[in-house]
Amino acid sequence: MRAFVDLWDEICETRYGVTDAKYRRFRYGVQVNSLGLTEQQPENNVYRILIEMLAVTLSKKARARAVQLPAWNEALGLPRPWDQQWSMRMQQIMAFETDSASNTTTYLMKIQPVERKVAALKDGAMAELALIDSMGGAVEAIEYMKSSLVRSNAARMSQIEQGEMTVVGVNKYQNGEPSPLTAGDDTIMVVDPAMEADQVLRLENWRAARDQKAVNVALEALRQAAKDGSNIMPPSIAAAKVGVTTGEWGDVVRQVFGQYRGPTGVSASPSNQTEGLDEIRLAVTNVSDKLGKKLKFLMGKPGLDGHSNGAEQIATRARDCGMEISYEGIRLTPDEIVEAAKSSAAHVIGLSILSGSHISLMEELMFKLKVAGLGNIPVVIGGIIPDDDADRLRKLGISRVYTPKDFELNQIMFDIVTLADPGSGPTP
Repeated sequence: MRAFVDLWDEICETRYGVTDAKYRRFRYGVQVNSLGLTEQQPENNVYRILIEMLAVTLSKKARARAVQLPAWNEALGLPRPWDQQWSMRMQQIMAFETDSASNTTTYLMKIQPVERKVAALKDGAMAELALIDSMGGAVEAIEYMKSSLVRSNAARMSQIEQGEMTVVGVNKYQNGEPSPLTAGDDTIMVVDPAMEADQVLRLENWRAARDQKAVNVALEALRQAAKDGSNIMPPSIAAAKVGVTTGEWGDVVRQVFGQYRGPTGVSASPSNQTEGLDEIRLAVTNVSDKLGKKLKFLMGKPGLDGHSNGAEQIATRARDCGMEISYEGIRLTPDEIVEAAKSSAAHVIGLSILSGSHISLMEELMFKLKVAGLGNIPVVIGGIIPDDDADRLRKLGISRVYTPKDFELNQIMFDIVTLADPGSGPTP
C-alpha cells in the first residue's frame, strides 16, 4: 500500500495535473485477504488477519482509513454475531491499546529493505499499467487482467500442492487437537429451508398488497426510458415508491440491455503448466478413446456467491489435463446448467457452491437433469459442506462431494476421469 499511495500521488500529478498535494491524498479502506484464510484449522486465521492488519496500520504513509476484517471463520461461511465481535475487538485493541493509530507514528519508515521493496513494487506496477494502456485501457484489458489473476492463483495452488509453499494446517502441521470453536452445529452456514420459505411468503404478501396497476405503469416507464436512452433514475425512483422489487427492476433492464457476463479468465487452450500431469493426461486420453470423443467436463457455478476461485482452478486443471472444458462463469441457474450440459454433451458436471444453498440447488438441478434426459451424467460438487449435508447430497445422486480439505486437484482430476470412464461400472 505504500507503493500504491506513492503511485497514486505521482499519477495524479503527472497524468492528471493535480497540483495541490492535499487533493492527491489516497484515502482507502481495505479488506484483509480472504484468499489466504483456510477452512482447515480456521482458528489460525486470527493470526493471519492480525498480521495483514499490521501492514496497513504500522506505517503512517500507507495507513488505511478503514479496515474490514473477515472473521476467523470466513472460510467456513457467514460469521455469527460473536465472530463479528471478535474481529471488531481486534481493531479496537489495535486502536486503543497500542500507539499504531497515532498521527505521529512512523514505523517502518526509512528502512532500506522496505524502501527497496516499495521501489520494486512501483516499477512492476508501472510496467503493468503501461501494458494495460497499450491495450486501450482497463475496459479493453478486462479479459487479460482476469486471465492473469487465474494464472497467478493456479501457480499458487500448484506450489501448495507440491509443498513449495507452506500453508499451516493445510499442507504442513496438519495434526493437532480438535478445536472447540468448530464443535457447534452452527459453525458452517447453510440455508435454512424455513427461512427461505418465510422470505418467499413475505415477498408474495408484499406483491399482493401493492397497487399492481401502478407497478405495471412504473415498469413500462422504466422500459421506455431504457429503450430511448433517457435517464433511468427518475422512473427507477418512481418504481421503488410503488413497490417494484429489485428483481423486477433488474428483469426490465436486462430485457432492454441484455446481461453482461464478464470474462472467466479460463481459456479453452491448455497452458504450459503441465508438469506432473503426465499420468492424468494419459488417463484422459485412454478414456477419450473409449468414449470415441474428447472427455468433456462442464464446470458450473450456481448460487449467488461470487467466490469463483475454486471453480476457475478446477476448470483450469481439467483443461491442462487434456479435457475439453466448458465454464461460463458465476451465478448460473439450474436451467442454464442443464442447457450447458445438453449443448456441450458433457460427460461429467462439476459444481462449486459457497452460498450455503447446496441442498436446495442440487435438489432442483438433479430433478431437471432427469427431466431433460441427462440424469446419467455424473455430478460432482465442491464447497463448504457439512458432513450431514454431504450424505444428503450423495443420496440425491451426487457422485463426489469435495470440501477445502480436498486441496489436491490432481486427485479430483483422477476422480473425474474414473466417473467418465464407460468401463468403470456404475457410479458409486
